[in-house]
Amino acid sequence: MEPRDSDEKRPLVVVISGPSGVGKDAIISQMKKLAVPGRYIVTATTRPKRPGEIDGRDYCFFDQVEFDRMIEAGQLLEHACVYGNYYGVPLPPVEAAIKKGSDVFIKVDVQGAETIKSKLPGSLLIFIAPPSYEELKRRLEKRLTESAEALKRRLNAAAEEMKKLPFFNHSVVNDRIDMVVADIIDIVAEEKRRRSG
Repeated sequence: MEPRDSDEKRPLVVVISGPSGVGKDAIISQMKKLAVPGRYIVTATTRPKRPGEIDGRDYCFFDQVEFDRMIEAGQLLEHACVYGNYYGVPLPPVEAAIKKGSDVFIKVDVQGAETIKSKLPGSLLIFIAPPSYEELKRRLEKRLTESAEALKRRLNAAAEEMKKLPFFNHSVVNDRIDMVVADIIDIVAEEKRRRSG
């Protein structure tokens, strides 16, 4: 399953990560709109659907029993309990994409990125950073999906997650979605050139 650094024909596993509210979903959505080639893995979760979300497009929604069954069957590349809900990266579509030679884009939290790197050392980890702590707070407040206590927890977690930045191969500040996506495309292209050289 692991892409080998020495073989440029092998696909890249690209992990997009960063604090909650930094815009990971919007970035992935824009990459899909621009038809950036690759397989976009939809995260599995036990959290309730937010307004406007579609099962299988935004997330794959499962109850706890189904999620536990996937863990036991070894069907998740990584999983974790975050803010009281479980999230995980389904393994079968990752393996299928790699087998077909497609790059894989995975969106996870910082903890998930660390787990994936430990299992797939050749993964390319990109940290999405907010322009500032204040801007991150504004984005989370604007989302209106958090209680005051949950918002505080997420902001405290974000401060800790920012300390993990050196663990990542690259970091990109999300000031404008179009610029972030352009940066990610450039990073992936440069990594492919590096690995083929």
